[in-house]
Amino acid sequence: MLRTGIVLLALAVAMPAGAREIVAYRGEAAPGAIVIKTKERRLYLVQGDGTAIRYQVAVGKASKQWLGEVLVEGKHVEPAWSPPDEIKRDNPKLPDVIPGGSPRNPMGARALTLSGGGQYAIHGTNRPDSIGTFASYGCFRMFNDDIVDLFDRVSVGTPVLVLR
Repeated sequence: MLRTGIVLLALAVAMPAGAREIVAYRGEAAPGAIVIKTKERRLYLVQGDGTAIRYQVAVGKASKQWLGEVLVEGKHVEPAWSPPDEIKRDNPKLPDVIPGGSPRNPMGARALTLSGGGQYAIHGTNRPDSIGTFASYGCFRMFNDDIVDLFDRVSVGTPVLVLR
């Protein structure tokens, strides 16, 4: 009993508050699809047994949110980041590129780029305190441990449905 308690305590300390969990899921998305509910600030990876893995995410600020269906277009480990024009306008002192692995890189440990113009991604973050908030320019931020988990579970071509 003591050993089990120590293991559970270690897991509780290692996992951020609000980290992924298995939940019941009823929806029209096919198994393997990603569903993001911006109002909830949650991402669901639909399983084939009436469940989903639910992750907490940061979503776009009110004026930066978007809805629709896209696909995972690319998978990137410790990606470099080039700020899009809009972010560069708002933050002109940002460098043109921040190398992957840099603590200043907002993409975190992994990124799943999304179809539809190359502007948006599901990615890790160097700001874990932003998870669960309306913080981004339209991307979806996850705890680095969670994006690594999701990255390993999905492939290029995975459908992503973004809902209110």
